[in-house]
Amino acid sequence: MSYLKIDHVDKRFQRGAATTEVLKDISLVIDKGEFVSIIGHSGCGKSTLLNIIAGLTPATSGGILLEGKEVNAPGPDRAVVFQNHSLLPWLTVYDNVALAVNKVFGGKKSKAERHDWIMHNLDLVQMGHARDKRPGEISGGMKQRVGIARGLAMEPKILLLDEPFGALDALTRAHLQDSVMQIHAALGNTMIMITHDVDEAVLLSDRIVMLTNGPSARIGEVLDVRLTRPRKRLELVTDRTYIAARESVLKFLYERHRFVEAA
Repeated sequence: MSYLKIDHVDKRFQRGAATTEVLKDISLVIDKGEFVSIIGHSGCGKSTLLNIIAGLTPATSGGILLEGKEVNAPGPDRAVVFQNHSLLPWLTVYDNVALAVNKVFGGKKSKAERHDWIMHNLDLVQMGHARDKRPGEISGGMKQRVGIARGLAMEPKILLLDEPFGALDALTRAHLQDSVMQIHAALGNTMIMITHDVDEAVLLSDRIVMLTNGPSARIGEVLDVRLTRPRKRLELVTDRTYIAARESVLKFLYERHRFVEAA
């Protein structure tokens, strides 16, 4: 049985008499422990697909199966980290994570166990020292770390990342990418990430799913990234496998972009 199966998913939006088909016949199987990136031009439906997997948006036809069970609503087995950290500004770092932990584990773990679990996940993203600070008192990168900690603290089967580093400066982005690689290596969890960044996709992923331009976006290509782990970004700059993977994604995106311009 496949771990996550995206089975012939179509998505159409209706506005009055007008119908827009965003996604067409999306099928993909993702294994447990895989890191998969979804990449494509703006408006191709990447985030819509992630929202369907999260159960936030229903598919028009087709469906999502997680360990053989249909996904048709949000659930703690699928945690989402958005580009906007979505932290509650009046709560401390600790309490923002505690909200998720108490919701998921309120009847399963004691108060002491929940406290230890919250701190474990904050320490995992190197934010234990800021537990008593509020979001307004920490940087954008630190807020995203807390968002990742909150997602991980739900102990989800899949962590969904919707351009989680898109609003960050280059240096902070690089540090967080390294942190995510370390977390993935330590936990072996399944991650699906939406990104516009080709280098980010190649650095982090086991596979890169490339969507064609919308409307009616389809999976155009799926690239296996055959780079051994752990990966060190400075060593990859001259790595032939890395360069070839990067060129493959750029070629796909560039050719699709040219096609749209010529149409």
